[in-house]
Amino acid sequence: MSFITFGETMLRLTPSNSASKIKSSRLFQANYAGSESNVASSLGVLGNEVSHITKFPNNQLGDAAIASLQSYGIDTKHISRGGNRIGTYFIEIGSSIRPSSVVYDRANSAISEIKPNEFDWEEILENKKWLFLSGITPVLSKQCTHETIKAAKVAQQKGVKVCFDMNYRRSLWKDPSDARKIFDQIIEHTDLLFGNEGVLKDVYDLKPAGDTILDKTIEASTVASEKFGVKQLAFTVREHNSASTNKVSAVLLSNNKHHISDTIDISITDRFGAGDAFAAATLHAINSGWDDKKVIDFAAAAFALKHTIQGDQHTSSEKEILSIMEGKTGGHVLR
Repeated sequence: MSFITFGETMLRLTPSNSASKIKSSRLFQANYAGSESNVASSLGVLGNEVSHITKFPNNQLGDAAIASLQSYGIDTKHISRGGNRIGTYFIEIGSSIRPSSVVYDRANSAISEIKPNEFDWEEILENKKWLFLSGITPVLSKQCTHETIKAAKVAQQKGVKVCFDMNYRRSLWKDPSDARKIFDQIIEHTDLLFGNEGVLKDVYDLKPAGDTILDKTIEASTVASEKFGVKQLAFTVREHNSASTNKVSAVLLSNNKHHISDTIDISITDRFGAGDAFAAATLHAINSGWDDKKVIDFAAAAFALKHTIQGDQHTSSEKEILSIMEGKTGGHVLR
């Protein structure tokens, strides 16, 4: 009953001094991350059987990326090797009134140059339970678009549940209408939809009514369920105070009922990968057979907790996430 994730894993470079800007930094911390592999690493840390599908160049950087994935318990046997380079992204961690920012250097990366039938989805998805996809991979190339849609179709045909995170990167898409056309084809085969109120506004120009961001998110999930015909949706809620402090919560629409988590105040160490931690925690909780309210409470706690951890990967255990879910947010020393 294992998970499959498909997408680009890149080299992440961050100024060694988290308060520094990219243009003034001479030392950078390096690790390997990407939305889909971040979900895989969280699932692996939580004790699930998970495989990641991607392509890396056949060089030392590709070897290092695979070793990084394996360190989280991720199966890498279906990863393809070849191409000229690994995608890279530079992250500048924001603080207070200064926002975080990302610079991508991923053109012509190995995965963007995959060939037709390079991945045998029939074999890859055999005896699997969930396939996780995101809105990032399809924009990388025409073949990546084709492979993402194909994976979703094959999964549905084989009885593998499909979850789709509507990650929308404005810097990668030429126009929201391009994303909309592709997202529609993936959502057609989707069982569980991840997102937030903002992505529906950006991609579909949906502007739900409501006095608060929570009200708008509840309405957005209802509208999305009706529009797409998806019965289960998990949306994050974020109230921005600054780059350093937020309030976060989450909404799950399941069995025609909304389930709302508590709101958690957080101070941010690194917000990157938080949505991926949320998705992984949701999948872990559903796969564990928990009731809907516990699912969204656990996912929201993971979403909040990831903000306190440097790097893209969420390395908290189930016990640590449950502790936050139970309200133990005082930060007292554990001895």
